[in-house]
Amino acid sequence: MLPATPEVSVILPVRDGERWLREAIGSVLAQTLTDLELLVIDDGSSDTTPAILAELRASDPRLVVLRQQRDGLVAALNRGLDKAGAPLIARLDADDVALPERLARQCAYMRAHPDVVLLGGWAEIIDEHGAPRGRQMRPNPANARETLAKKSPFIHPTVMFRAEVARRVGGYRATFEAGEDYDFWLRLADIGEIAILPELLIRYREHGGSVTRTRELRQIYSARLAKLASAERRAGRPDPSAALSAPPDWHDPSPGAFERDSSRLYRLLELADPALAQKVAESAIDLGALTSQIATLTAGERKFARAAVINLLRAENCPRGASRWELIVLLLRLGALKSLKAAWRSGGG
Repeated sequence: MLPATPEVSVILPVRDGERWLREAIGSVLAQTLTDLELLVIDDGSSDTTPAILAELRASDPRLVVLRQQRDGLVAALNRGLDKAGAPLIARLDADDVALPERLARQCAYMRAHPDVVLLGGWAEIIDEHGAPRGRQMRPNPANARETLAKKSPFIHPTVMFRAEVARRVGGYRATFEAGEDYDFWLRLADIGEIAILPELLIRYREHGGSVTRTRELRQIYSARLAKLASAERRAGRPDPSAALSAPPDWHDPSPGAFERDSSRLYRLLELADPALAQKVAESAIDLGALTSQIATLTAGERKFARAAVINLLRAENCPRGASRWELIVLLLRLGALKSLKAAWRSGGG
């Protein structure tokens, strides 16, 4: 008979995850801490995922299956958050593996540190066949909050957080597309302490194709907006992102004041795509959007900025609003001397 309130609820969203789903679920149900519930949210799978879930559900009542019609990751996570019965919530993805003592160690830490609302950990990286490829053992646990102000210090499927606090801040927000986790961490950190458990907690699987350029750009765009919103909250002002009803489009000709400067910047950063850079090469560009914000660029944004400027230099025609000399100087400011030499050679300079 299941306890009325488990010690921890594990949220595992899945869509068409038949290849590794059994292993992921098995790793949770085999935890040394047995007082748990596993909420698997099936986001409209069309493969054998539903059949696998039905089979596994029949053999272990701790597995709870929730289904939705391809409403997306954020909806799946929030549905799990809404249905979770435990005071602590852990995350895992359908292609990862929880190490046997993961939940026991995290729950013990959370009991000993009631001020901590969000706890992450380290991960062993594995390939699609389960072979080790390395470890993610960053950041220094002592610097978690300092790191959070710049980028996410958490590996999403390693985290554990307090359900009451997660609900109080409103869960995950779909307006921060591809960066909903970072926005969530920042809002949890507004309420309490965050921490990193310096232990390997999961086996994190890297597989398939690389993240697309568009997806990566959207992710760092959302991260920039999340940091801006966080800064406003810390200053005691209302969260400007609360007025957003959908992920902002940086092509919107009339953006709101909150995302206006970021949208100007990202219209330039997307020129890291050579095809887009070639299209704008004969039109005017807003180079000031980059030069005015260069000091605030993250490492990811600098990577896109360098690629965008190189593509503009390689274009047959220099766009209006920027001379080749201005582009060269900008590339040097972005710390891309080697890239500049390569662009010059490929352009016949």
